[in-house]
Amino acid sequence: MTDRPHDFDTTTLTDRPPDLPDTDADRQGADMVDLDAARTERLPYGTMPPADDPQDGPPVFDTSYEVELDDPPDNDTATGPGPMPVDPPRPAVLESPEGDKRRPIIPPGLRRGSLASTVRTTAGKWAYVVGFHAARSPWYTLQALWWAVVGLFRLAGRQLRWWWVNEQYTLAQQAANDNDPAMWLKLHREGKATRRWRGIALFFQAIALAVAVIIAFQADLAAYWWALIGAALVPVLARYGRPAGRQIIPTAVVSRRYRLLNSDVVLRAYYAAGLGHPDRANQQVQFGSRMSRDAAGTGSEVLIDLPYGKTFDDAVKARGAIASGLDVTEQQVYLTRDQTSNRRHMLFVADRDPLAIPAGRTPLLDGKPRNIWQPAPFGLDERGRKVTLLLLWISILVGAQPRKGKTFAARSLALYAAMDPYVKLTVVDGKDSPDWRKFSLIAHRIIFGTMPNRDGDPVEMLLDALREIKAHIQQVNQFLSTLPVTECPDGKLTEELSRKYENLRVWVLVMEEFQVYYELDDQETNKEIASLLSFIMAVGPSAGVIILSSSQKPGGVGAGDVQRLFNRYRDNHAVRFALKCGNRNVSDAILGGDAYSEGFDASSLPIGKAYRGVGYLYGAADDTPTVRTYLADAADAEKILATARALRERAGTLTGYAAGQTMAREVRDVLADALTVYEGSETGLPWTFLASRLAERIPEHYADVTADTISAQLRALAVPSVDVKRDGKALKGAKKAAVAAAIKRRENTTG
Repeated sequence: MTDRPHDFDTTTLTDRPPDLPDTDADRQGADMVDLDAARTERLPYGTMPPADDPQDGPPVFDTSYEVELDDPPDNDTATGPGPMPVDPPRPAVLESPEGDKRRPIIPPGLRRGSLASTVRTTAGKWAYVVGFHAARSPWYTLQALWWAVVGLFRLAGRQLRWWWVNEQYTLAQQAANDNDPAMWLKLHREGKATRRWRGIALFFQAIALAVAVIIAFQADLAAYWWALIGAALVPVLARYGRPAGRQIIPTAVVSRRYRLLNSDVVLRAYYAAGLGHPDRANQQVQFGSRMSRDAAGTGSEVLIDLPYGKTFDDAVKARGAIASGLDVTEQQVYLTRDQTSNRRHMLFVADRDPLAIPAGRTPLLDGKPRNIWQPAPFGLDERGRKVTLLLLWISILVGAQPRKGKTFAARSLALYAAMDPYVKLTVVDGKDSPDWRKFSLIAHRIIFGTMPNRDGDPVEMLLDALREIKAHIQQVNQFLSTLPVTECPDGKLTEELSRKYENLRVWVLVMEEFQVYYELDDQETNKEIASLLSFIMAVGPSAGVIILSSSQKPGGVGAGDVQRLFNRYRDNHAVRFALKCGNRNVSDAILGGDAYSEGFDASSLPIGKAYRGVGYLYGAADDTPTVRTYLADAADAEKILATARALRERAGTLTGYAAGQTMAREVRDVLADALTVYEGSETGLPWTFLASRLAERIPEHYADVTADTISAQLRALAVPSVDVKRDGKALKGAKKAAVAAAIKRRENTTG
């Protein structure tokens, strides 16, 4: 049998012509008869050979072959007990084997879309290196001159030692110790002769050097020639003169140190975790690939083949023990299931704890409108890859202990929905906190707490809001059924329809700490709220209603029908995001019972301020990433929501509660806004900096502002344009004191 990869199909064993032999004897006979035909080039299944092909018998079919994955027993004869080896046919078109991974021709960092970022990163790094060394260049020059002088004396001393044949002393001393006068005399004579001719060589070297110096001075060389000579000689002499192990020019960027994995370390870890045994038959851990760095350069990875009988689930349960064997933290070890075998998985070991590295500010701060039909940016996973989440057609449950980032995570998704002006939002905050107050700028309905307030009774308002959403769901389904097939071919809501018809808008229902509305004093009210939420959960996603729920108490709520409806509402969320939980039971209530068996326990997530916003995103895709969510604090949320309101006003889509609210700042105050962008001890800013900061921090008013625009507006308000020093350059700009003085003059005038 030919020893080559199985690059033919081994799965469709039933897809063959009915006249192929079925029994072993028939197959052997067919193989013996058609041996020559089997070695010829095969044609696609069911294709007749060309007319000029001298081939007798039935047409040759390209069919499936059953091939044993394990080596067959040795058979010397065709009549042995094992299967008869048969060469598979050579395919007509050479195809890459399934699963063959090829390195990209163009690296990912140089592709369109990534090239600009790569250039910026590389240019920024080298700009930093140049600036670092430029600031220290005088000190480098002084050190180089000093060590060049030292190097000159060292070089002269080395020449003198060479002339005096110092290396002979050891041999002469050895001859004296051995009482060998003949050898001593021989060494002495040879030493005198060597000193003689080496002395002559040094004499002529000194004469040549002196002549070169005299000629150089007599020629009256220009200053730049002396600079070139010094630039050539000083570095050489300084390198020779500096102490061993000391650098004159240190490195500007220190490379991170990380533990380099090797096969011995990995095997030690797996054997220590009880996933195999090195000395028992068929219990050895093997490797399915070479140890290598990952594409992002953040860690090492390798394919692991567990012993027969061990599964991926066993490795997941032993993840902590594997981390101990590797001498790293558990947050640095990640296992990914391989699709080819249940005993194979990819081991990734990060150089440093990736969960302690924050994901950064939310990209929504750029003020650009978003589209709810596109995935929302959520954060970064453990490998530094962007994690996005398509909000449509799903319901999302966020759960965690208090102050672990639960509200921030839920609010970041709601902010994304707010930046689409064609999305309605109903915000219900059961804990009556300030976290959701600013959503009043864009929310169709907004409800806080359970106690009556100046806006009314929150419980009655919630019932009205849920009834409204239920009626909307019913109306959407009825309306879609009346549309012609040409406009709605599948009977489903589409982006075009949601933009065209106002009654088909996507609707987001936010339920913060929803469990409080299952524990009201009035049981009938509890039942009605529970029934409405269960209906919206079951039918709403297909009608474009997105449910975003969060809770720190996802279990033990209510009794009887209320408890049953609560559990059904909680368990029917399609996507779960669990941050740090108090215990495994709470984690199971958020993620579901199957998550723990797959190795995901939110109570095992690390504790500490650095790990806020870290959690498991379960059910959004085939894998379950550990996500570090983007940060949007209260100030960021206010900026985003102010921009979202401006977008809705422009599109004419403000409804309900937000439509009755007035914006706190409908007219921009250029002077006051400009004063707010000066940071710390800054006394002045160039016009370009002023424009960029205003566009970044107040995008609803200054998204398109330029340096010339802001300069003209402030100069019109008596703020002079003066020279402002920035990064060693004098640029035109405005002084902070001048802006403050203009504000004071205006107040005195209006007062």
